[in-house]
Amino acid sequence: MLRRLLQPFWVLLAIIFLIEAWLWDHLEPIVARIVAAIPLRSLKHWLAARIETLSPALTLVVFAVPVVLLFPLKLLGMWLLMHHQWKLALVTIIFGKMAGVGITAFIFDVTRTKLLQMGWFAWLYEAVLTLRRRAAELVDPIKQRIREVVNDLFRGNTNGWSSRVVRQILRFRRSVQAR
Repeated sequence: MLRRLLQPFWVLLAIIFLIEAWLWDHLEPIVARIVAAIPLRSLKHWLAARIETLSPALTLVVFAVPVVLLFPLKLLGMWLLMHHQWKLALVTIIFGKMAGVGITAFIFDVTRTKLLQMGWFAWLYEAVLTLRRRAAELVDPIKQRIREVVNDLFRGNTNGWSSRVVRQILRFRRSVQAR
């Protein structure tokens, strides 16, 4: 009984986790391209060389720096929400999230080898990868069912759906296709 009650919570948690993983996967190459475009090559090489000389524990500090630096931006987003500045708050929070994930992905790429030398970090890294696989396994059947329902709607198969809802969706689809 408890398992059935907690199932939606676990699915929501898995979806959030997969969104984070998707952001990580897609922002890291973008940040890498931006960093590659920065004309300060000597600064980039100097930074990589400095990280190579650090101990794994100090490398962890370097890895945590973006979290600390972007925290005020997240506070600003929350302050804007409290003052009913919805659009600006949303832009601030999304920018902070994307910048944080992108920069952290870049720094993790530079510091990964050193960080994985710490036993607890290597264990945590493997645990996160395992959680990611499990989250995908949990969410994949739901994603497949959503795809099937959407495909049925676009083909006109209502299968018990309210005909009014289906007509509105099909009308919207035709108007988008006509553009």
